[in-house]
Amino acid sequence: MNTDKLAPGSIFPEVIVPTVAGGQVILGKAGSDNDHWQLVVVYRGKHCPICARYLTTLKELESEFGAQGVDIVAVSGDGIEKAKTQVEEGELSFPVGYDLQPSQMEALGLYISDPRSPQETDQPFAEPGLFAIRPDGQIQIIDISNAPFARPDLNSILKGITFIREKGYPIRGTH
Repeated sequence: MNTDKLAPGSIFPEVIVPTVAGGQVILGKAGSDNDHWQLVVVYRGKHCPICARYLTTLKELESEFGAQGVDIVAVSGDGIEKAKTQVEEGELSFPVGYDLQPSQMEALGLYISDPRSPQETDQPFAEPGLFAIRPDGQIQIIDISNAPFARPDLNSILKGITFIREKGYPIRGTH
């Protein structure tokens, strides 16, 4: 079990994954411009109904995050077919990456679980994670969970990022 976790204020590691829409996305690098942040949401995979609801909430807040200069990307270890189905069923418009490898999950400090049965999924998968990354690549907010039931409220994350950007609030937890 990997116990190395990313530290607040550290530079987000370069992780490149393919996207359902085609091409690739670099996690931690906002695509819009030099002033944009990136919100990276790691979800467990198509097998997780809690993830589907979380992605729906993220979709509902997408324009509000965009208004605050935050680009969204979601990613899982699912293969293309499951990820594509997730995008279609959720009508997701933000980039969705797939094929996150266990070595990449470890680099992000994520908890990794084995499936309980073949009906759940067919490979190890990352438990939920959320990272708010500043334009300079520094990690402002980290939330890593070992279970699908513990995730940050996305409205609170949005309000927090808004406050941080407006007030120049520092990165916390760096002592």
